[in-house]
Amino acid sequence: MKNFLLSFLLILLNSAFLQAQDKKPAAKRTHYAAKLNAEAPRIDGLFEEPAWQAAPWRGSFTQLNPNEGEPASERTLFKVLYGAKNIYFALMCYDAQPDKITARISRRDDVEDSDFIAVGLDSYFDKRTAFTFGINAAGVKMDIIFTEDGDRSDDSWDPVWEGAVTRSDSGWAAEMRIPYSQLRFADKEEQVWGFQVLRKIFRKQEEDMWQPMAKDDPGMVSFFGTIRGIKDIKMPLRVEIMPYAVGSLTRYERQKGNPFADGSDFDGNMGLDAKIGLTSDLTMDVTINPDFGQVEADPSEVNLSAYETFFEEKRPFFIEGEHIFSFPMAMGDGDMSAEQLFYSRRIGRRPHYYPDGDDGFHYDYVDQPAQTAILGAAKISGKTKTGWSVGILDAVTRIEKAELDFNGNRKKATVEPLTNYFVNRLQKDFNEGNTSFGGILTAVNRKIEDRHLDFLNKSAYTGGIDFRHQWADKTYFISFKAAGSYLTGKPEAIVQAQRSAARYYQRPDAGHVHLDSSRTSLSGHGGSYAIGRGGKSNWNFGTGGTWRSPGFEINDIGFLREADKFLNFVWISYRERNPVGIFRSYRINFNEWQGWNFDGDHLFTGGNINVHGQFLNYWSVGMGVNRQQAGLTASLLRGGPMAAYQGGWNNWGYVSSDSRKDVQISSSVSTNFNDDGISKRINGNVRLYYKVNEQINISMNPFYAYRVENLQYVDQRDLNGDERYVFGRLKQNTAGLVFRLNYSPTPNLSVQYFGQPFTSAGVYSVFKQIDNPRGKGDNRYTVYSDASISYDKTNDWYSIDETGDGSEDYGFGKPDFNVQEFLSNLVIRWEYKPGSLLYFVWSQNRSAFNNMRDFSLGDDMSDLFDTHPTNVFLIKMNYWFSL
Repeated sequence: MKNFLLSFLLILLNSAFLQAQDKKPAAKRTHYAAKLNAEAPRIDGLFEEPAWQAAPWRGSFTQLNPNEGEPASERTLFKVLYGAKNIYFALMCYDAQPDKITARISRRDDVEDSDFIAVGLDSYFDKRTAFTFGINAAGVKMDIIFTEDGDRSDDSWDPVWEGAVTRSDSGWAAEMRIPYSQLRFADKEEQVWGFQVLRKIFRKQEEDMWQPMAKDDPGMVSFFGTIRGIKDIKMPLRVEIMPYAVGSLTRYERQKGNPFADGSDFDGNMGLDAKIGLTSDLTMDVTINPDFGQVEADPSEVNLSAYETFFEEKRPFFIEGEHIFSFPMAMGDGDMSAEQLFYSRRIGRRPHYYPDGDDGFHYDYVDQPAQTAILGAAKISGKTKTGWSVGILDAVTRIEKAELDFNGNRKKATVEPLTNYFVNRLQKDFNEGNTSFGGILTAVNRKIEDRHLDFLNKSAYTGGIDFRHQWADKTYFISFKAAGSYLTGKPEAIVQAQRSAARYYQRPDAGHVHLDSSRTSLSGHGGSYAIGRGGKSNWNFGTGGTWRSPGFEINDIGFLREADKFLNFVWISYRERNPVGIFRSYRINFNEWQGWNFDGDHLFTGGNINVHGQFLNYWSVGMGVNRQQAGLTASLLRGGPMAAYQGGWNNWGYVSSDSRKDVQISSSVSTNFNDDGISKRINGNVRLYYKVNEQINISMNPFYAYRVENLQYVDQRDLNGDERYVFGRLKQNTAGLVFRLNYSPTPNLSVQYFGQPFTSAGVYSVFKQIDNPRGKGDNRYTVYSDASISYDKTNDWYSIDETGDGSEDYGFGKPDFNVQEFLSNLVIRWEYKPGSLLYFVWSQNRSAFNNMRDFSLGDDMSDLFDTHPTNVFLIKMNYWFSL
């Protein structure tokens, strides 16, 4: 089968190469900017100033969607002026039906469901990076940085610029003033930049381009036209400063006798953000004592696995420019796609330590910090005129201490040491962006002065290199990444790293690793490679692999679920981007993968087929089937021997309605049925969206999941020196609702509400022990008989009498659970002047837990909203100014 797939790939590679040779991109267009020789235009969308008379109108736009290559259905014209400090754009969007223009007022960057126009500037002229400025017909601004020739985008970038729109009987118009300080360019007598103008007509789902492009162009920025004529401009002094002040009040249920929980806490803080231009193309961002109180909470979950959950970064300082520091360790999607050398959520995380009586900390009450405070952070980023992308980040988090109260006596315990985080990312483009080579270095250094923190690594270092080459007009690619890691610390720290879920060195059947309690360091390596046909052509395919050595450990500053693994894969896809029959577009893909550990155990084999399509009426559907064969896993027994698992079938599908409509609905369902005939998962959700008017929209996303797991880990016990791995059959029900309301009375004022009630209940039964881990099916375990297991309802305790002598040999607590949680967040955001913001935030959290009742949605929700809430009220104000 594998030989057949490789042969098929070679045939496709040959035919696709011949097809690519016939592909001719559109001729590049050039526009010449006019020099500003009069008073600068007032940005009002009217173009009445004399300065605009010096600039000619240009147009002749071509459709990209829906009818590629055809003339735009509506006329679009633009003018460009440049002065000593700014570049100006006048944009006229004619429309034969001006009453049907979609002009939704929303929060910044949320313009996809409106008519809008955007200007893309490749001011580096590296044919890979574009600074994009857009505005919709209601005056809402949008700004995005595209990198890697359009493969990556960053809409968290919020430069300070001006834009205004007007409406008329002939359509709508937009005017922009973009300071050079918000761009990056080389110091040259004449600037030559990549240039593109894009207009979207929402009701027609039409995208029109000034520089014609094709849907299957293997890139975006490299296919821009050019703008010339900008002469004798200098990068201005770029110093932007934004001090802030914040005050918060937290109200919660008072706990009798707890001196740290009197029912309310007030806190105030001040800090500073700054952006400093070091050179014309390098910028330093600085944050001192940052506050992220306006950031939305992570979604609720119940994680019963051995691995942590990956959560997206939401803090503005770390989001902006994150593409520069990105070093993912795997190609594409899948379980390993989140693994990366730099995971910014490590900085300012929850403290590692909680005071423990075994360490000599005795207390009645404790005041434990929820997060580690960041004292300050700085990052230098940009791209030099010689093609070097530079990213340097350094952050320091403070010592965090918990305050303990024991019989009225106070004591403090360090729960997180002073820590420094460092990242240095470099990447060089060659051959007009077709080839890139780069590297990354990271370091974490902790100042550990307390013995109870010796379980933390004192130092953790990683380094990596990456290479990518494209040819035949970026149609084909080859890529390679390799990284190494090195940890140092006390033996307690290195033992913890060896025993972690990522590697399980303590496994009794491991022939290639062993637990060494005397080690004070640990090292490893990992990487990935791939070759294939990519880009935006119809046929794409490739093969590659990913590996992680057993000692590879990056979780001090990166994200890694599992080491000791080698995976290879093959994929083939076909995509039709133009209308065919009843479809506006569709795509089909096939994937196959296999994996081993470094001891030669064959861990997994799987494959899937997926189909996606959009109909001519803009409804979309998708479905897929996945087969996972039986294999082996080190995680089932959580440090015990390698264990067999059975295969299964996973199926999924979705349908979504026309996204142009005021009322939209979408639904998805996925199922997994294990070959054991017992274990299964069924997940479903529905999303309802309603645009009340041009200022208000509401969405609701109810979801439900049902799960039966025949082998769910419960506990590990010892009987006369032999390990007992206790498992149960879990039946779990999870339900919830995600509700969002967005109200934007003006383009600079927005109100956003997020609410999520959540409940998940699990009941365990059919308890068993794994006594033949590599056996097949039922031969892997022995179910406890009624005579050997008993339950003490008073103490919620299960006793196991394995020897039959009438006494307990070992036991475990009742593992049932019923978790309820409600998260909500109301954020009022006002940009009272360009770059300056005022926030009002109200957050409410409710949580409850019991193990006495099975899932009951009505009772669970009733219990949840009977729980006393924690309310946080926050006001934050910052003020932007430049020097």
